Amino acid sequence: MMIVPIVYNWVIIILRVSFTAIALNYLTVWLTLDYLSDLMYTVDIIITLHSGYLDQGILIKDLGRLRKRYLCSKHFLLDLASLLPTDFLYFAFGIKTLVRINRLLRIPRLNEALDRMETRTSYPNMFRITKLMIYIFVIIHWNACLYFALSDYIGFGNDSWVYPNITDPIFGSVHRQYFYCFWFSAQILTTIGDTSLPCREEEYLFMIADMLIAVLVFASVVGNVGNIVTSIRDRDNVFFPNHELVKAYLQSHHISKELRQRIDNWYQHVHINKKIMRENEILQQLPLHMRTEIAVSVHLPTLSKVTIFQNCDKSLLEELVLKLTSQVFSPGEYVCRKGDVGHEMYIIREGKLAVVADDGVTEFAVLNAGNFFGEISILNIKGNKSGNRRTANIRSIGYSDLFSLSKEDLTDVLSEFPAAKCHLEEKGRQILTKMGMLEENAAAEEVEAEKIETRISRLESNLEDLQTKLARLMVELESSNRKMQARVERLELEVAALESQLPEHGQDREREEGRGEGVGREVEWEREEAEGEEEEHSDINAETQGQEGDRDDVTKKGDGESTKSTKEEIEIVVEGDKSGLGESDNQKDQKDDDGEKCREKGDDRPGKGDGAEIESRNRNVEKSGERESEEWVEKAEEDK
Repeated sequence: MMIVPIVYNWVIIILRVSFTAIALNYLTVWLTLDYLSDLMYTVDIIITLHSGYLDQGILIKDLGRLRKRYLCSKHFLLDLASLLPTDFLYFAFGIKTLVRINRLLRIPRLNEALDRMETRTSYPNMFRITKLMIYIFVIIHWNACLYFALSDYIGFGNDSWVYPNITDPIFGSVHRQYFYCFWFSAQILTTIGDTSLPCREEEYLFMIADMLIAVLVFASVVGNVGNIVTSIRDRDNVFFPNHELVKAYLQSHHISKELRQRIDNWYQHVHINKKIMRENEILQQLPLHMRTEIAVSVHLPTLSKVTIFQNCDKSLLEELVLKLTSQVFSPGEYVCRKGDVGHEMYIIREGKLAVVADDGVTEFAVLNAGNFFGEISILNIKGNKSGNRRTANIRSIGYSDLFSLSKEDLTDVLSEFPAAKCHLEEKGRQILTKMGMLEENAAAEEVEAEKIETRISRLESNLEDLQTKLARLMVELESSNRKMQARVERLELEVAALESQLPEHGQDREREEGRGEGVGREVEWEREEAEGEEEEHSDINAETQGQEGDRDDVTKKGDGESTKSTKEEIEIVVEGDKSGLGESDNQKDQKDDDGEKCREKGDDRPGKGDGAEIESRNRNVEKSGERESEEWVEKAEEDK
């Protein structure tokens, strides 16, 4: 909408400033158009104020945020400056169009509008050429107006370079004045034709500026036209195969003239009828969901006609349409021959194909648009007598446009849809059964073989899992061993440190050695007593087994518990000995302290000696031994 008022101001304002006669003769029209363009400027500000914008991919529609964003931007300042009511200066200076020069500040909006139109139009190259021509027209128009204004400043008809005298009726017409100036400007800027030589300094400066502008205009025209031609060629190369490369290849390898003619005809048919051969490459830049929607809208009706794909899940069909590829066959070309291994199925999009005999003359049937064939060969159904081989010769009558779906693509898609795979295979078996091409026994054997293979693969998988677990346990065992070894070494160091702290006096050392030997004998006695009780208990269990053979499990349980209790008791005794040793050390230290205190007081009476400590420890050991023997007797009676 903003293109019209902006172009109007850029063309008409300079025209009315330079050609005063035109401004005065059509003053009412110009004022009406001026205020109409101002109204469109105001409407554009209101629309921009309510136009949403994207913030991190989210369309913002909040009016408060929209107003804040627009009012704080530089576009608002330009829009506001372009709408300043400078027309009130008419009352001070008269009808001077130059006061509306601020209306030219809307040029950024023109560039924005043109860019949007270029992205939305279906003919971008044509739009680029049109935009380039408009730019060139505006430049020539401004140059013509400035030429007429300079001629008026120098004086009409003063020399051969300026505009002729307007008193001459031939050059006095308003239309003649504008067209003559436009023609003169076009000659200079396009560097076509000869112009009169300038005579004054102003004229020389004007010509120099025009020549520099002409160089830029010529370079922009050539560059833009070259880009347009290149883009058109690139588009053709993407849409259609490159014929020139193929022709060069055929000539270098001296291919027969007949085959080259067939290839040329094929290229001509593809190019004239706009048969797009590279759909996937063209749509590769689009997101996947958009490509899927395009493929569904183009190919889904055709794919739904195939019998085996009817009543299938829509998501499966959406995946398959992305795998369809277009192929064009020439007249008389065989699509497939009898006995060939089938690697793809075909859907006829356009054209006719004939099912012919081996002689290539007899026709059994004619396939039209919408028909399909080869669907059984890509399913790899077990028990198929044909062994996934073609059962007929199919030849193209004219130029035929087909869609093909390869076995590999179908397998990849069906791997994600196991239920659909079983459904399609069942449909294929039904079709083969009707045709009498299915071997039931072979199919059953193959199914059984598949089950066995599945079991073997499952066992192999389980074995791998067990091996992995075993390796993990071995690693954990090694780690535990290292930790245990580290603990043992740490305990040895602690024991060595404790031994180094023992007193070095001879009497104390002998006392400690005697005390250690006494404790060792007590431990050995306890161990021998425990082993004797264990042997007696085992004898009792053996007798019990001889008397009551049906109570083997109970006896085993009793043996296990007795052995466990024996080990626990031995450990308790050893720990008691260690605690006794610790207590003896503490008591020794306490005794030494008591002795020193007594010596300080003059009392030579001995404190608590080692004999008392050993006697108390012996009494404890005897009590624990009696308690343990009573427990062994009670357990033996329970076992009996």
